[in-house]
Amino acid sequence: MARFILLLTFSFFSSSGLYTISFGGIEFDVVQNGESNRRYIWLHGDEQTARMALERHMKTNKGKAFLVTGIVRESEFFGGLIDPNRIFSSKGAKANIQKYNHKWSRAKKEETLEIINKDRGPFLEKVFPNNGGLIVALHNNFKGYNVKKELDKSDAVSIKKDQNPRDFFICTNRADFDILSKSPFNVVLQESLPKKDDGSLSWAAVRHGVRYVNIETRLGWLSQQTKMLNYIEKNLP
Repeated sequence: MARFILLLTFSFFSSSGLYTISFGGIEFDVVQNGESNRRYIWLHGDEQTARMALERHMKTNKGKAFLVTGIVRESEFFGGLIDPNRIFSSKGAKANIQKYNHKWSRAKKEETLEIINKDRGPFLEKVFPNNGGLIVALHNNFKGYNVKKELDKSDAVSIKKDQNPRDFFICTNRADFDILSKSPFNVVLQESLPKKDDGSLSWAAVRHGVRYVNIETRLGWLSQQTKMLNYIEKNLP
C-alpha cells in the first residue's frame, strides 16, 4: 500500500519575508508586516474580495496573514479535492473527504485523513496567536447565505436593521462580541461548540480557547469588508 508523506513544509522563496506552509498538501502563502500577535487567514480561493481586502490591510497594519493558494473554492488534495475550511476537526475532515472523493478506496480515504489529523496540530500552532491574541478570517458569500443561517448556532446576536444580512461578524469571544455589538455591523457570538462540528476553523478556535472573528461580506463589496476590517483593527485589543 502506498504511503503518503506528512506535509508540513516551510519553503522560503523571497527576501521579503514571504514563505509558504502546507496543511495536508494545501499550501498557504504567509505574509508578515512587523511584529504583532494579530493573525489573519483567507481560506477560499474563489472569495477574491476577501483576498484583496486582506492584502491591502497587510500593507499598513502589523500582523501575520495566511492566504490559501489557488483561485477556486476547493483545493487540490492528493489527486482529489477538499474544502480548506472543513478539515479542522477529524469528523469534519472525514466527511469532507467523503463528500468530494467518494470514489476513492477506503484505504486512501483513511490514509489522507490520517495525514490531516497529524498535520492539524502543528498547523494550528503556526496560525493561532498566543497570549490572548486575535485571529481574523475573511470570507465572501454568494446568494442565499446570510447571518440568519447562523442564528441557531449562536449564543448571542446583534442584528442591525439598516445592514444587509449578508454582511456580518462571527466571533467566539464574549468580550469581543460586546465591543462589536456596539458597531454599525451585524454580529453573532458562537462560544459554545455545536452538536455537529463541521470542521470549520471557528469551531477549532472555540475548542482551543482562541479569540476568532470572521468578517463575512458579499462577494464584490470590497468597501464594506474594508470598513469592517478597519473597525476590528481600531476597536479590538
